[in-house]
Amino acid sequence: MTFISKIQINHLAVHVSSLERSMDFYKNVIGLKQADEPFKDGLHAWFEMGEKSTLHLIEELKATPPMEKSKTNHLCFIVGDLDFFIQNLKSYECSFENWAGDIGVINVRPDGIRQIFFRDPDGYWLEVNDDC
Repeated sequence: MTFISKIQINHLAVHVSSLERSMDFYKNVIGLKQADEPFKDGLHAWFEMGEKSTLHLIEELKATPPMEKSKTNHLCFIVGDLDFFIQNLKSYECSFENWAGDIGVINVRPDGIRQIFFRDPDGYWLEVNDDC
C-alpha cells in the first residue's frame, strides 16, 4: 500500500445559524484569529487553527444546521494554560463539563492530560485540553 508522503488538515467547515454570533464566539471565547475570507459574501468566516489549518464558518440561510450533536463528534483545541482558558469561558458565562457530563469539572485522561467539553452557539461540541 502506498501512502501520501505529507497530508494535513486544511480546514474544517461548520454550518452555523448566525455567522455574527459564531464569529464572536470563536474570536472572543475560543481566542482564534480571523483569517482572510475569500468569498466576501457575508455568509462565510475563516479562523486560523494553527499552521495552514482553518475553521470555516458557513451561514446557509436556506438550510437548517444538523440536529444531532454528539459529544463523540467534537473539535478539539490545545491551550497552554487551561486554567486561564476556563476563566475566560466563565467571563463569557459559558459553562463546561467533563466527559461524563459533570458541570464545572475538569476531566483528567489516563495520560494526565486535562480536558473540558462545552458547546458553541449552535450546539456543536468542543474540547479544550492542555496537551502541549
